[in-house]
Order: sequence, then structure tokens, then C-alpha cells
Amino acid sequence: MKSPASLKRAAEWALPYWTRGQAGRETPQDLFRVLYFGWLVAFTLKLLGSAWDVSWHFKWLRDDLAPPHLLNSAGTAIAVALTVIHGYTGYGVDKAALRLIQWGTGIFLVAVPLDLINHRVNGLDITSWSPSHIMLYLGTFFMIAGVLRGWFMEAPPGRERTVVLGAFFAFFLENVHFPEQHQEYGILSIGAWDNHATYAEPILLQFAASQMERPVDRAMMTAFSLPVPDFLYPVYAVVVGLSVLVVARLLIGRFGAATLVAGAYVGVRTLLWPLLTFTGFPPSAVPFFLVVAGLVVDLAFLVRMPYVRAVLGTVGVTAAAYGALAAQSAIMGGVYSAIKGQKGLLGAPPLAPSSAVWAGLGLLALWLAAEWLAARRRGAQPIEARVIATATP
Repeated sequence: MKSPASLKRAAEWALPYWTRGQAGRETPQDLFRVLYFGWLVAFTLKLLGSAWDVSWHFKWLRDDLAPPHLLNSAGTAIAVALTVIHGYTGYGVDKAALRLIQWGTGIFLVAVPLDLINHRVNGLDITSWSPSHIMLYLGTFFMIAGVLRGWFMEAPPGRERTVVLGAFFAFFLENVHFPEQHQEYGILSIGAWDNHATYAEPILLQFAASQMERPVDRAMMTAFSLPVPDFLYPVYAVVVGLSVLVVARLLIGRFGAATLVAGAYVGVRTLLWPLLTFTGFPPSAVPFFLVVAGLVVDLAFLVRMPYVRAVLGTVGVTAAAYGALAAQSAIMGGVYSAIKGQKGLLGAPPLAPSSAVWAGLGLLALWLAAEWLAARRRGAQPIEARVIATATP
């Protein structure tokens, strides 16, 4: 804990900056770094809270004041404070970045009470794909997009700029992939049931069964754990998740950027896996396939013609993602079977291979749009050398 003297010095440093100003105001570098490192802390707390939250809800009945919610709320509080600071002082953001941050924070804050009401009316509503949950992700989506723009436009060139930009993209990937964790936890919960074990507490299973008006059986477990169509997981991962990696590669502008962003997110999930399971919480499948797909995104950028790159890249990335998902399910399931004498518990959610066509078409549309916007930006106005250094693929 900081001493009173340290707090006094911090206040003396910060108070002169607390003046009204318009977005786009010239920002001292020390203040700029404090603001954006504050965003890193906020998103880290939200990531840890949300990762714990899914596992918690596959074990216990919902509780508004559960520890994961409190951890997530701490990150939200910091984000709200930073939004107010940007909006009042105008420091650290241009108008577009500020609007994205403000709209994102506003949507998120509106979604919180709507989600509480939804749970009061609909009971568990454990699915990550419910409307109120999607509003939470959408608010965070705009929030991180605004922070990304602010850092991208104003951060000075150098390694720190690149690393922090990559970190923000990793948080962005975590947010868009978050609803997919329902299937990643759900498939292992069904596997546990098939092996005469359960991760959820009896009170949670009975509550869910009563809500569905059926006994606690495999059909109930399937409806509880995988309540969405099989095609949703791979299609959403390819169209939305891999589009984030494409944009990350475009803006960071260095070979390996997409792989490292995916690797950072998957690495955090891998580190959290034993922390959760060793403390008695349900495990999840980990999306290792994202790293393989990220590598193929980076390889696609060796093609210099943007629209050709988008077409060839879409074919390669979609095939790599679906192939890696199938391999992950087979390899990890086999490893677990050899160790524990059980089957398929570390695999992947259902794949639905025929959905690859639709996933590829969706990714192609977004990749072409990203290439078009990048070309338009390069051709519309001169870009400072520090932006060119990191934005040119």
C-alpha cells in the first residue's frame, strides 16, 4: 500500500492536469503513459475476472457479489474513471477515440443492470450468448477499440509502442472470443458426465434441471452445457476472432504480430487452466488452434498484393483453423485418455466441418474490408513517419 507521502506526491503531479479541454489536446508523455498503463491495469482485472467467472458459473449457482464479479467490477471502475478523465480533460485521445470509449463505457454500464434483471426473470441464463451478455461484450468492444485508436495515433515510435499495441489487441481478442468459452467449458462438462463425474455442484444441477422441467440426466447436461448449434463455435472463431488477428497484423505491421497476439491470449488461458482446476473449479478446452491460425495470417502477409492476400489468406487461415481444431480434439483427447483412462476431456467443442464454407466467406468479407480501409487511409492523407513505421504491412 502506498504511503501518505506517496499519495500526496501523486496528487501534486496529477492535479495541474485536471483542467477542462477538448479531445485532441496535446498530451505530455508522462501523462499519456499513465493513462494508457491505467487502461492495461483495467483490462487485466477484467480479463482475470471474466476468466474466473465462466468457470465459477459452471460450478456454483449465480451470485451477483461472487468474487469474479467483484474482480471484474474493479477493472470496470478504473475504466469508468479513465473515461471521465479523457472526456473532461481531452488528454490522450482524439475525438474519434473518445467517442468510441464513451459509447463503449455507456453501453457496458447500461448492460449491467439489464443483465441483473435478465437473471432475475430468466433464472440461470448461463449461456454466454444471451442479449444482455452480448451487450456487455459490445460495450467492451467499443471501449477497447477507442483505446487502441488513442494509443495507435499518439504513442511515440519504439518497442514500447509495438508491445503495448499488441497487448491491447490481445485484450480485444479475449473480449470477442469470450462467449466461445461457454462451449469450451461445456464440452468438458459433458465429458465428465460421460465418465460418471460432474464439475457442477448438485444444487446447480438441480436448479438447472428444475428450470428446464426435466430430471438431471445427459439430455439436461447437454442443454445446460452446449445450448447453441455446433457450427457456431468454429464459424464465430474464424469470422470474428481471426479478423482481429488480421487487423492486428495490418496495424502493428510486423511479421509475427498475429501469432504473438494469439499466443499471448492462449498463453494466459493456459496459465489460468491449472490455477482454476487445482482450486476445484471446472476446466475448459483451451483454443490452441488460434495460434496456428495466427501464424497462417502472418504468412499470408508475405503476399504483397492486398486483395490477392485476402483471398489466399482466407483459404489458408480457414483450412488451418478447422484442421487445427480437429487435430486439437484428437491429440489432446488422446493425451488425456492415456493419462487418466478417460476420453476426450481436453479436446475441443463440436466442429461441424461443413460450416467452413460460411466461415471462410465471412472472414473474406471482413478481410477485404480491412484491406480496403487500410489502402484508403494510406492514400487519403499523409501519415507521419512514426505511424508509417508500424502501420505499413
